[in-house]
Amino acid sequence: MTDLVTRVAPPRETALRRAAPALLGYVAVRALGLLVLALWSAARGKSAYTLLTARWDALWYTRVAELGYGYEVRLPNGDVHSNLAFFPLLPWLERGLAAVSPLSYADAGFVVSLLASLAAAWGIFAVAEHLYGRRAGVCAVLLWAVLPVGIVQSMAYSESLFTALAAWSLYAVLTGRWPAAGALAALAGLTRPVGLAVVAAVWAAAAVSFVRERSAADTRAGECTPAPPGDGSTQRVGSIEGAPDVPRAPATAERALAVLLAPLGAAGYVLWVGHRTGRGPLGYLDVQAGWRNGFDGGLAFARFVAEKFTSFPSALAAAGIVLGVALVVWLYVVCVRQRQPLPLLVYAGVVTALALCASSYFGSKPRLLLPAFPLLLPLALALSRLRTSRSALVVGGVAVASAVYGAFWLNGSGPP
Repeated sequence: MTDLVTRVAPPRETALRRAAPALLGYVAVRALGLLVLALWSAARGKSAYTLLTARWDALWYTRVAELGYGYEVRLPNGDVHSNLAFFPLLPWLERGLAAVSPLSYADAGFVVSLLASLAAAWGIFAVAEHLYGRRAGVCAVLLWAVLPVGIVQSMAYSESLFTALAAWSLYAVLTGRWPAAGALAALAGLTRPVGLAVVAAVWAAAAVSFVRERSAADTRAGECTPAPPGDGSTQRVGSIEGAPDVPRAPATAERALAVLLAPLGAAGYVLWVGHRTGRGPLGYLDVQAGWRNGFDGGLAFARFVAEKFTSFPSALAAAGIVLGVALVVWLYVVCVRQRQPLPLLVYAGVVTALALCASSYFGSKPRLLLPAFPLLLPLALALSRLRTSRSALVVGGVAVASAVYGAFWLNGSGPP
């Protein structure tokens, strides 16, 4: 299994130009989704903007931005919903933008989400182009845009912000920019609990890189034999074409810095919550338990699906869920078979496991899988091999279906 790909990244001065087709396509797909949402919501007497900025999690984020932490809701069944469950980076950005502009906190959240979604699209393009070329990069971005739950990318939620930080951190790992990878991983850890996936990816890449460098150093040492006595030199008896040089101290130090930086965001917030609640390092888990969130290996999700098979038409929904989970698992298997770099496999695996094996909010699982963009790379590679007319037809049809589904979904009764 390959780990780090050594393809040379395109020059910085051309990076935006190379990404332009992907970004323009992304904007077109998201504009279609917002237009359909506006028309659908108007027909139902609702405000599309309110649906995007002032419902469900968006309200919790804006409340943190406005009032800080400490707000909680006690439900009749004894559950306690605390805003400590929401990581701070998005509220910080909302507060900062509102402070320097006439925007409200909700408006600021919407703007941050839009900008972050563009940054995420660019990051996904950068990763896919680095691995498979420009055409595959464009296809990867478009596939991410047309996901059935793609409308979340335009909501004042943290998914777009997290995906942007994760994608660029992974790109930094793939291109050997270790300090940037660690810093971005730390910021991702301040955005969502699944930031642990980015930390794991950076650590895995660093470990493999270290082992490879040590192996290369040992190999090079073995290729040199002492020269005849009195010569005062060494003689090289063999060489491996393309073998890396002995690791330099600066490279090793940068990698170590990334390893140290990566967990600081998530660990810092979790420890702060534990201190604030007086419950120690596990305090954040207690906060999540108040929301009935936990990790049970997928048992509760399996029971939820099984119960739906007991009646009709809910059995149809259950069958759709099973097919969806099977598709996600199959895509991950394909990623492994196609020998994606180890950091992407670790990241996508952790995101997928945390999404599918959480014990609550089953309707939110498609949204929780949104950051797992490496799962789309096999589809992007296949789509890139089609003729342009055919790939455009496929993307266009799916974009229309996604826009309609997103409008229907967001106008529903439950949180996405």
